Amino acid sequence: MNTRSLLLLLGAAVPGAAGSQQMPMAHKDGSVSSTRPVYEMAKGWLTRAAEQVPEEHYSFKPTPEVRTFGQLIGHVADAQYMMCSAIKGETNPAKGSFEKTTDKAALVQALKDSFGYCDGAYQISEMKAMEEISLFEGMKGSRLWALVFNAAHDWEHYGNVVTYMRLKGMVPPSSQQGM
Repeated sequence: MNTRSLLLLLGAAVPGAAGSQQMPMAHKDGSVSSTRPVYEMAKGWLTRAAEQVPEEHYSFKPTPEVRTFGQLIGHVADAQYMMCSAIKGETNPAKGSFEKTTDKAALVQALKDSFGYCDGAYQISEMKAMEEISLFEGMKGSRLWALVFNAAHDWEHYGNVVTYMRLKGMVPPSSQQGM
């Protein structure tokens, strides 16, 4: 190999090496921090909806085959504890199933507490986010995948909440002025 070819090869390799050395810095505001705002938005709207729906509507279900509004809120709280404890590598701190709770105040508090618990999961490092975990039987993925899954699950059920609220003549938080 002549000197010119060697210099061209090194010149091509250096930017790649420099790029790979910069990768950790590029990730400082990367994957985990990119999921946090999506999670925070769902957190705010789900919490506001749970607070705004009157207690008498917590037993409402649009059809016999689906959850009541209260069961939906309890389900979100249960799922958050389950997913975020796996992400954090901890034992699920929730005792029992909030989906069986019928009291509005208890459900709103359970939802807030589950979000408070999950907040820590959305603070993990980028390196930790790439570690593999088992979330459900037979499902494995990175902690980042589980964070995204949790946020997607929150949004899935916020869509349900919107429908329940609209059926009761209410405006959901995402459509309220000054959101």
